Order: sequence, then C-alpha cells, then structure tokens
Amino acid sequence: MRGKGNRPSQPLACRHTMRSMPTRKPVKPDVGRLDRVVAEARKARDEREDSYRGRALRLYPWICGRCAREFDHTNVHELTVHHKDHNHDHNPLDGSNWELLCLYCHDNEHQRQLDTRPLTRRAEHSAGATHAPFADLASLLKRDD
Repeated sequence: MRGKGNRPSQPLACRHTMRSMPTRKPVKPDVGRLDRVVAEARKARDEREDSYRGRALRLYPWICGRCAREFDHTNVHELTVHHKDHNHDHNPLDGSNWELLCLYCHDNEHQRQLDTRPLTRRAEHSAGATHAPFADLASLLKRDD
C-alpha cells in the first residue's frame, strides 16, 4: 500500500529479516564431566592447603614480616612464604623455618642473599656471554662494489 507521494506507508522489510532464525536445541549438561571438574578443584584446594604455603597462611597472620603490609583474601596471592634458612626442603610442621613476606620484600631478601656471596662464588654462577653477535659485522656491512 502506498501513501502520499508514492512512498510506502511502512518501510519495506529487508530480505534478511524475512528469514526465520534457526532455533537451538537445549544442550543437556554433562553431569559426569561437571562432577569430575568439581572433584579435581576440591582435590587441588586440599593439596594447596596441605602445602607448606597453606600451612604457613593458617599459622601466621597475613602481614609481611618486613614492611608490615597487611593482606586479605583479595591480595593474599602477593604474600609469599620465605624459608629463613633458604632450604626449601626444610619444612617443619611448626613453621619455624618460614616467614611471610610480600613479593617485594621477598625479592629484596633473595637479592641481599646473592649480594653477600663472596665475589669468586658469584663469578662461578654468573657465566659471561659466549656469543658475540657483532663479531662479523664489518664483513656483513661490506658492500660488493
């Protein structure tokens, strides 16, 4: 039907709106898979809680032992367990070899440990570079004229 001035009174429908949209069939959840995922997550949580980090977080308040920054559930991932004697295999159940440090203080502590080593021992652990990337630069830049 046309209105005044030979213009349609309603806009014409586009071709793509005339098609019906395909309907999706509801997907049944895989209950067995869901149960496996939940069981794996619970097992991982239990392993974390039984680790020395989990035990240290239960034993000590969530405060950095150096800078006294306080932590809560939103940022506890930034709190690390530092082994006082630097032996990661020495994990007594009473936590006497652990202290909680924030990431920054923990990095600082390990850097101080590296800096206090005798110079000869540090040289053994930090081998110099053996590759010389610019050794043949002159011949590479030489033009064949």
